[in-house]
Amino acid sequence: MTDNPFFETWTTPFGLPPFDRIRPEHFPPAFDRAMAEHTAEIAAITGSAAAPTFANTVEALERSGRLLDRVSRVFFNLDSSNSSDPLETIARDYSSKLALHQMQIALDEDLFGRIAELHAQRETLGLAADQLRLLERYHLRLMRSGALLRPEQKARMAAIVERLAILHTRFGQNVLHDERDWQLVLDEADLDGLPGFARAAAAQAAEERGIEGRWVVTLARSSAEPFLTFSSRRDLRRTLWEAWTARGAHEGSSDNAPLIREIVALRAEQARLLGYDNFAAYRLDDSMAKAPDAVERLLLPVWEPAKEKARVELTKLESVARAEGLNEPIEPWDWRYYAEKVRQAEYDLDEAEVKPYFVLDNLVEAAFDTARRLFGVTFSECSDLPVYHPDVRVWEVRDSAGGHVGVFLHDNFARPAKRSGAWSSRYRDQETLDGAVAPIVVNNNNFAKGVPTLLSFDDAETLFHEFGHGLHSLLSRVRYRSQSGTAVRRDFVEFPSQIFEHWMSTPETLRRYARHYETGTPIPEELLRRLLAARTFNQGFATVEYTGAALLDLELHCEPSPEALDLALFERQFLDRIGMPKEVGLRHRPAHFQHLFAGGGYAAGYYAYLWAEVLEADGYAAFTEAGDVFDPELAARLKTIYSAGDTRDPMELYRAFRGRDPKIDALLEQRGLTAGK
Repeated sequence: MTDNPFFETWTTPFGLPPFDRIRPEHFPPAFDRAMAEHTAEIAAITGSAAAPTFANTVEALERSGRLLDRVSRVFFNLDSSNSSDPLETIARDYSSKLALHQMQIALDEDLFGRIAELHAQRETLGLAADQLRLLERYHLRLMRSGALLRPEQKARMAAIVERLAILHTRFGQNVLHDERDWQLVLDEADLDGLPGFARAAAAQAAEERGIEGRWVVTLARSSAEPFLTFSSRRDLRRTLWEAWTARGAHEGSSDNAPLIREIVALRAEQARLLGYDNFAAYRLDDSMAKAPDAVERLLLPVWEPAKEKARVELTKLESVARAEGLNEPIEPWDWRYYAEKVRQAEYDLDEAEVKPYFVLDNLVEAAFDTARRLFGVTFSECSDLPVYHPDVRVWEVRDSAGGHVGVFLHDNFARPAKRSGAWSSRYRDQETLDGAVAPIVVNNNNFAKGVPTLLSFDDAETLFHEFGHGLHSLLSRVRYRSQSGTAVRRDFVEFPSQIFEHWMSTPETLRRYARHYETGTPIPEELLRRLLAARTFNQGFATVEYTGAALLDLELHCEPSPEALDLALFERQFLDRIGMPKEVGLRHRPAHFQHLFAGGGYAAGYYAYLWAEVLEADGYAAFTEAGDVFDPELAARLKTIYSAGDTRDPMELYRAFRGRDPKIDALLEQRGLTAGK
């Protein structure tokens, strides 16, 4: 294929992928050539007669696989945010091939021999700090992949990795299909209780699906949660809730239960091959937490006060429900509905009153302005650049001296071909090994599109959260791409994103950017006061919902006999054992828990959000203690964390920023879990 864009030098502005020319049929030959080139590059390293040096081995590895990296980044980003039947087919065909390709390199004896020789001499090589860390991480990564295993064990490890890639792909596709194929079509009589913004979003969703004169609610969180919060139709709330929680759990070809059982069993076998008792022990050994019991020591002190707070919240919900004539027990599809009524009563705060002030475009500008004030970067929108969907907007990012920093893409709206949730990714990583390479970063959200698009307070926090990840990639200043941006320990990667959320809710930000979508008037001071006073409202529910899922993740990956796992029985017994309030339920049930099973990134690591919250709550307290949330000295120290990537130990970075180890007190205060809250 002579006109394949992946076989050309891209002359697009900033080196953006030429999305307007890339077609699904370009990917298979591009993957094939890229893997062959990468294999040849590795063979050149291992076949060299020269003794191993940092330059001819480690830096050569950093330079290898460039075409494969480019093809993979474009493909997997498109498959997540703008998928299609052809892309899904390619994903099924190539996920295992790509995993096996990477595993064959990781298990290459000659390659490990060169790395091990350098590692043994590392203190005498005169390496800079970032080079020494890169060498140590390469050595550890190969060890954890199975470099020291016997030949038959290596063969089994490769087979496991290949099979897991197939299962992860199928799992994610099953969830996407369930989300895409289900919709709740409403007539006007079904809209009782829905405020104007929710009706408008439902009308927009119906129009996008070609359903005239009616309204549609989908399984996107930005569509489902407003309906569960405001709809007075309890029957329809139940219908939606049951469909939402049943994603991936339908019998037949899209049932994820057998996939989960096989995934967990294969991960356990993988861990045992490497000498660990279970997958959680294996995964956590290369984390800040280090071991499952350390994670439990974080989660359990939060779990019990969260359950107690949720019990208090439930009592208030029941009181409102009884007053309105509901004599049945509160169910999970009732919680958000009655919680909103309690919030209105306790704080005189109505989501329908707040949301008109949270206009998407204004909140995007707020995020950009916060980045400018903290880190000195500016964003200039670029038009007429190739994008993969009309919803995508593009900005050039510059530093305070006007120098080019990178490119930022924003893809904010839910659509049927896009996986659920919110995430940050890259089309290109920052590095300076062979000259400055600027990052190309994308943030994906799943907001319900409107005219204009209005966000909830939680939506706005999500926007800032993902933008924090984006800044972590954009502000990266490292030599090697393997250390770039978010390439840090899994339980540290959420710190830069979660601390950035705080600036969304500062009074200074809200006074300037929370403006009514019709009049442009700023949010009234009295409403702002009530909004901020309600920050810890319903935090028992939120903490139980999340922490239960984190505990389930840990227990699944400590399961002693995963090959005999009865998932439904496991889930029931687990919820009973931890005392999960049935009125709350898990944030993610296993069958649609994509963090764990649509890939391995957060497997035995979902706790990382709470681990990072200890850091970010304690870290942001430094700004409040300084009396200036834009304190220049603190901002400069924080920017060091964003720019350092994986060149330094994360706790060392945190101590340099904060001046001490983190404390849990600020987290408990932030979630309202301290006594008297």
